[in-house]
Amino acid sequence: MRLTARQLNRATLARQLLLRRESLTVADAVRRLVALQAQEAPSPYVALWNRLTGFEAKELDVAFADREVVKATLLRITLHAVHAEDYGAFHNAMRRSLRAARLGDSRFTSSGLSIADADALLPHLAEFVASPRTSAEIEDFLKGRYGEPKRGAWWALRTFAPLHHAPTGGPWSFGARSSFLDAGITSGPESEDESVQRLVLRYLQAFGPATVPDMAQFTLLKRSVLRPAVRALAGQVEELEGPDGAALFDVPGAPLPAEDTAAPPRLLPMWDSVLLAYSDRSRVIPPEYRPIVIRRNGDVLPTLLVDGFVAGVWRPVQGGIEATAFHRLDEEVWRGLAAEAEALAAFLADRGTTVYRRYAHWWTKQLPSAEVRLLPS
Repeated sequence: MRLTARQLNRATLARQLLLRRESLTVADAVRRLVALQAQEAPSPYVALWNRLTGFEAKELDVAFADREVVKATLLRITLHAVHAEDYGAFHNAMRRSLRAARLGDSRFTSSGLSIADADALLPHLAEFVASPRTSAEIEDFLKGRYGEPKRGAWWALRTFAPLHHAPTGGPWSFGARSSFLDAGITSGPESEDESVQRLVLRYLQAFGPATVPDMAQFTLLKRSVLRPAVRALAGQVEELEGPDGAALFDVPGAPLPAEDTAAPPRLLPMWDSVLLAYSDRSRVIPPEYRPIVIRRNGDVLPTLLVDGFVAGVWRPVQGGIEATAFHRLDEEVWRGLAAEAEALAAFLADRGTTVYRRYAHWWTKQLPSAEVRLLPS
């Protein structure tokens, strides 16, 4: 079966709950979505607001506090919010890659510790963070253990050790100063290979159909690790053909909406997963807009989604939401965006803060635009 580019777009929107908002608990939604990028504390909240009917921020507060949903360094060596039941397998699948990314870095080697030293530290660190600890407290713990600061050691350990970020309060559960907590996982019967297979299967459920390069982009696992995982899933995944003839993999029976399925406008958060889950970003981002939306330093701006594709960016300003369209939009589309913006502004106002304020400098760098509108709250 050969799929068109628009069919792939609609498949992503369906699985990412962007064709229509659905009535799900926060935990069930996060399980469906697999992983919400969470390096900016408000982003998982805005992501769920875009996807769930009647979503209230306090629902995610409670899920984090109860550890139904956990925040940790996982995919692409960055922070994600995932369902607690997925964390163990995801960490087991990613641990080797996370570990290699840090223990060979000069920031770790400058600490004077060996790789064996780092591994030996893990059970002691787990014991120390049985209750939430700040980075400063953990640095002091290491200093007490070695008689001198070991900052490079903590920089590495906090990436690959099984740790959750503990909620610290504030409007979005996590403030600027991180606190860490032992993830409480023990080695079980599942091997690393089995965990990679589970991660691939979960990815396809939420983002398929997809290629092996797409899986590599989403996780930063090597293709040489992912190809055997796909082969091992024979019978659980099927092979399809992409618009360019590339091999796509998917879960049998997963949604594949028609390419003319209507897609409502949405105001996605910074680093929304649909913008980062594929090697071929054109599934959601027109190629000419990619360098505008995904900056060279890795920042991914909050975007306007129109007919399923990125059509501009947005930011909160005094009086509402400022929407910058990269191409002309008709008035019906603007009315849809205005309705979304009004609801989003009300959602954000409940938290008494302006989100993404520190990224405002991107709007001073002459973003290309066909039209800029203030969508009043």
